[in-house]
Amino acid sequence: MNLNLTDKTAVVTGASKGIGLATVRTLTGEGVRVVGAARTITPELKETGAYAVSADLSTAEGVSALIDAALVELGGIDLLVNNVGGGDAAALGFLAADDTEWTRTFDINLLSAVRTTRAALPSLIERRGAIVNISSTVARTPGYAPAPYSTAKAALTALGKALSEEFGPQGVRVNTISPGATRTSAFEDPDRPVAKWAAAAGQTLAEFIQRVPKDQNITTGRMTEADEVAALIVFLLSDVAGNITGADYVIDGGTIKTV
Repeated sequence: MNLNLTDKTAVVTGASKGIGLATVRTLTGEGVRVVGAARTITPELKETGAYAVSADLSTAEGVSALIDAALVELGGIDLLVNNVGGGDAAALGFLAADDTEWTRTFDINLLSAVRTTRAALPSLIERRGAIVNISSTVARTPGYAPAPYSTAKAALTALGKALSEEFGPQGVRVNTISPGATRTSAFEDPDRPVAKWAAAAGQTLAEFIQRVPKDQNITTGRMTEADEVAALIVFLLSDVAGNITGADYVIDGGTIKTV
């Protein structure tokens, strides 16, 4: 399938690893000129050939630095992937998460997308571009994740629908992707929330990961791969998906059983 993305320009946040890195690789493979943003620029991101920008997107200053750099480097923005997310509060229970933790979680999972989209929209409108926001299945099943994280992701999903309605008449398509359990470095890093969930369950990280498909009742019997999410992202950004907007695509191996 020809996605007709050659010579398009894109900004991808949270681009140093996981879904973001896979998305950068897929876009560059389609001939897209990409600016990838992350707090820490990894060797893997550099190897993609994307223009890497180090920025803390949980802050307004970091977002401004990213979009300013992207406009200079690319000359304009056709495509935006709001992928950055996570946060330490994702490992906390409701009573353990104070206002500071809630604010941090919303800054990185919701307001990063709000600010980045707001800054990029003039160019996206001019070029009749497309946006994909990366939410999570916990936006639909909040009982499976700590309240700060699932609530922020639910807000991000709602944001995508609102943006699609407001800016669709101006030619900008906005869609959301909600991955379920996805095999990324987050499942291997002992300092990330997954390791804390494993400890809380009295399991080693390896034991916890091995049990994920069974514990989450994943129909396919395995976690989603980052490349599979990236393929869906790039499809939705392309003109092949030209009449798809305001949608929320779940990619979870059949974890969610309801219609």
